[in-house]
Amino acid sequence: MLLSAIPNCNSRLISPAVNQEKGNQRDERQWMNPQRQLKFLQRLTPPLFAAFVALSPIITPPGSYAEAIDVQRGASLFGHACIGCHVAGGNIIQPGATLFLKDLQRNGVDTEEEIYNITYYGKGRMPGFGEMCTPRGQCTFGARLKEDEIKLLANFVKSQADEGWLNIGNGGD
Repeated sequence: MLLSAIPNCNSRLISPAVNQEKGNQRDERQWMNPQRQLKFLQRLTPPLFAAFVALSPIITPPGSYAEAIDVQRGASLFGHACIGCHVAGGNIIQPGATLFLKDLQRNGVDTEEEIYNITYYGKGRMPGFGEMCTPRGQCTFGARLKEDEIKLLANFVKSQADEGWLNIGNGGD
């Protein structure tokens, strides 16, 4: 039984099957007592609730299943193509060009369209990732991204910037 694996739990409360093996029928009757079950659930509820809150997403939940999939795909693309330089929305190459909203605004890149353009064609030290990116020296030498992937990525970056990159685990901006 799964609950019997929880440390520091009294086995009499958790698994009557274990107690049956020991020949202790009295403990099984105690387990069936609704008051003991209620008491057990009351003790279990606060840690379960805390775990639920801690593991729930911090970003604003998407409005539909399709939006949730798009957010997940954007996060995955970010993890594959961007995280090397932009850990938690920062910038390890050029500190003034982070993905935090104040830097995006200062650099004139605070819309999804502008984020898309820079991601596709590159700018300054940032290489372009678009399939038709030119000139060659401005573009990544790695895998290129399709237009719809860059759109998802731009949407993800903009939404994270608006939220302060909280769900990525940064220490603030």
